Amino acid sequence: MSSFDRRSLLLGLVALPACGFEPVHGTSGSARGLYDQILFEAPNDANSFNLRKQLEDRLGRNDAAPYTMAVSLDLKTENLAITSEQSITRLNVIGTARYQVRRTGTPEVLDTGKVSNFTGYSASGSTVATSSARDDAFERLTTTLADQIVSRLYATSSSWQ
Repeated sequence: MSSFDRRSLLLGLVALPACGFEPVHGTSGSARGLYDQILFEAPNDANSFNLRKQLEDRLGRNDAAPYTMAVSLDLKTENLAITSEQSITRLNVIGTARYQVRRTGTPEVLDTGKVSNFTGYSASGSTVATSSARDDAFERLTTTLADQIVSRLYATSSSWQ
C-alpha cells in the first residue's frame, strides 16, 4: 500500500465519525434496541414457519414484546431450463415477503416493507434428490428473505422505536 493510499484511508476513517456514522451493532446501535423487542405472528405454512424461525434466531423471541410483526410470504416456482425432450432440469424459486411492524395491542403501523429474492435448484437427479433440493431451495430463500428483513429493520428502527 502506498503512502498516498494510507493517508487517504486514515483521512476517511477520521472523517467517518464526523458524518454521523454509527455501527448498527455498536454499543448504542439500532441492532441492540431490537433484540427481544418483536413478537412474530404465527406462521400458516412450513415456509412461513422457517421464515419466522430465522427472524427469531436473529432478533430473539419475546411473547411480551412491545412490537408485533406480521409477514406475508409469496413464493412461486418457475421453470428455468428445459431439455429438447421437454424435461425440466433447473427451477427458480422466487419469493417476496411483505412485513408490517405494529405497536403490540394497537393497530398503529410503525414500519412496512417488502423484500424479494430468488434461488434455484436442479431437477436432474432422482425423485428423492430433486425433492431434497427443492426443500433446501425454499429454506435458503426464506433465510435470505429473513436476512433482508432484519437489515431493513436495523436501518429503520431508530425512526420508530
